Amino acid sequence: MKQFLNNPVIRFVVLFVLLFTLFYCFNLAFFGITSPGNNYSEFLAKHLNYIAALRQLLLDCSGQILNWLGYTAIDNNYELLVAGRGKLVVVYSCLGLGLISFFSAFVLAYPVRIKSKIIFLVSGVLTIEILNVTRFVLLAVFWSKKTGQIVDHHTIFNIILYILIALSLYIWVKRTDKQNAANVKN
Repeated sequence: MKQFLNNPVIRFVVLFVLLFTLFYCFNLAFFGITSPGNNYSEFLAKHLNYIAALRQLLLDCSGQILNWLGYTAIDNNYELLVAGRGKLVVVYSCLGLGLISFFSAFVLAYPVRIKSKIIFLVSGVLTIEILNVTRFVLLAVFWSKKTGQIVDHHTIFNIILYILIALSLYIWVKRTDKQNAANVKN
């Protein structure tokens, strides 16, 4: 087994799968215990609820941008209400935590220096959430349930983001591999 894990590719894949599973399941479990029900933790829900804080941040940013664009937008912690446009309901799956789990697991599992990981991780997570806010703003302005369109914006957003993540990871890996090769030569 030790020989098996000495292979850098296998070590990366195992670490990536473990980290992704840990992050993804932790987010789901935390959401479960901070939502009223069987295993509800009032303390965690009131004092350490990063999921509710992320939702509120996304709603606040989206509402502020819509207000700057001349719309009247308010939120009630779960919905973004836009005068004359309707409302967006922001549920757990809208927050991008699955995408962030995937991205974070890949970056942390990839064998490069920690400084490069931290810079790329922070900028990547911020970019994912900026794109999420952009999606909310565009949906608030242009999307209407009344038109009868059968468009799943979650799926479209996820496909676009996974493509962007794959491209950015490819570029990052190529760049860091090139830098590592140059460092080895010196």
